[in-house]
Amino acid sequence: MSTVKANDLTNVTGGIPTVKSQQLIPTAWVNFNGTGTVAIRDSEGVSSITDNSTGNYMVNFSTNLANSNYAITLGSMQGGAGRGIGIDTTTVPSVSRFRVFTTTSSAAVDSTYVMAIVMGGQA
Repeated sequence: MSTVKANDLTNVTGGIPTVKSQQLIPTAWVNFNGTGTVAIRDSEGVSSITDNSTGNYMVNFSTNLANSNYAITLGSMQGGAGRGIGIDTTTVPSVSRFRVFTTTSSAAVDSTYVMAIVMGGQA
């Protein structure tokens, strides 16, 4: 068996590498502070976060995705306790961004940790 070592891999069209047409790495991911001045802790493929209102954030991609049929996994936490988190269904995800919200059982709230992983393809 051979070992291949590389710092960066790109397919011939410049997109995410695939094996048998299956994308193997997230298209984008982000970990950000959603309280006070919203700030990205670390990310890949995310250019910025917009703080729309309490517990309501827009995640903006660095590069448009191939289409808006991507999958998103979300997580949030405040003070060691989980928060409700979901996609804002009033704003349909697009190739350039999606909106996420965090809640308690009864109200929108800001969260210290908000995380998202996006699986899809870049345009």
